[in-house]
Amino acid sequence: MAAGGVHFVQIDSCRVAGVNEIILILLLAKKFNLPVCPHAGGVGLCQMVSHLIMFDFVSVAGSKENRYCEYSAHLHEHFEEPLRMRSQNYLLPTEPGYSTKFKPESLKEYEFPNGTYWKNNK
Repeated sequence: MAAGGVHFVQIDSCRVAGVNEIILILLLAKKFNLPVCPHAGGVGLCQMVSHLIMFDFVSVAGSKENRYCEYSAHLHEHFEEPLRMRSQNYLLPTEPGYSTKFKPESLKEYEFPNGTYWKNNK
């Protein structure tokens, strides 16, 4: 970032070392005035980044300028607290944590290799 080799910061909340590292990345992006767009769209990634973009807005960036977030409207029905959107904006989650707790019935069906989906599709 300091050398100008980064033009857009795309945090992947599953591949960094947790929330503390994500906060560091957000602070560095702010310091170097770089746009941020957390990577989302995979199973659970949208769920995870909803908290992070809220934290960035409230505690780091202070605005939505140069702040973006990917979104994919699939598989949210498998989570206890599905992601909610309004007017192309993520809505604040109502529970603490990453909002990635799977519904028991989804785990029963899709857990690999013993879920009913896998047993019935061999």
